[in-house]
Parts: sequence; C-alpha cells; structure tokens
Amino acid sequence: MAVMKKKGGKEIGAISTSSLPDIIFMILFFFMIATTMREQDLLVRFQLPDATEVQKLEKKQLVSYIQIGEPSTAALRAQFGTAPRIQLNDSYKTTQDILEFIASERDKLSEADRAAMTVSIKADRTTLMGVITDVKQELRRANALKISYAANKGL
Repeated sequence: MAVMKKKGGKEIGAISTSSLPDIIFMILFFFMIATTMREQDLLVRFQLPDATEVQKLEKKQLVSYIQIGEPSTAALRAQFGTAPRIQLNDSYKTTQDILEFIASERDKLSEADRAAMTVSIKADRTTLMGVITDVKQELRRANALKISYAANKGL
C-alpha cells in the first residue's frame, strides 16, 4: 500500500486588492446620490397630526416650509418661552415677516416655477388655530395660495 504524504509548507496566495478602490468609489457614489442634506436647522419641535388623506409633493425644490411649534431646546425655551413660535428658514419670525419670506423664496425660483410654488405648514398638533389662521392670512396677502399641511401618515 502506498503511503500518502501531505505536502506541507505551502503558502496561501496574497489577496488581490486591485479592485478595492473601485468598490470604495462605488459605495461613495451611492451615498452621495442616495442622501440629502438638511436645508435648515429645526428650532421648533412639533408632533404632526395624523392624516386621513396623503398627497405626495412632486417637486420638493418648489416647496417652502413654515414650522410652528414650541422651541426645541431648553436654552431656547428659557430665552423665548414655551409659546408656539414661527420658524422661517433658520430663525424665529413673526407673522409680519411672512410677506418678506415669500417674496425672497419666489426670487430664488425661475419665472416659470413661481406659479407652482407651494408653502408647506408643519405645525404641532397642539398649536392653537389662531396662530395658523394668522399665518394663512399673511400667506393670502403675499398671494401664496398653494398651501400644503404636513401630517403623519396614519389612520
């Protein structure tokens, strides 16, 4: 009978890393395409009400946001109180500033897109209707008649 002898001492070949940069660039490209940058910092905190009907906004670059709620951090609550505040872009504003805000948002858009501009109101579910009515009145004065209300998908 023949004796089988194991051949020992063979080295394992090196792992090829030539395709590693390609893989890294593909992953980087994927995350650059798939992620979005937050346009503004939230200074108010809000819990959206539940919705019964949902409509998807097609062109998000034509949407301007108005957030209404109480200040988000303890430092902001100490400075501004716990009453609902209106946030336009990255700062607190009053209802009188909405006209200027809408004008500046329209100036950012092309002439063809100005008619399709939509204002989305994101208000806390406990916000009094008087504040929202004041905001809507100012939007009427600014001739911003396409208004969308943000809500949770529910019910």
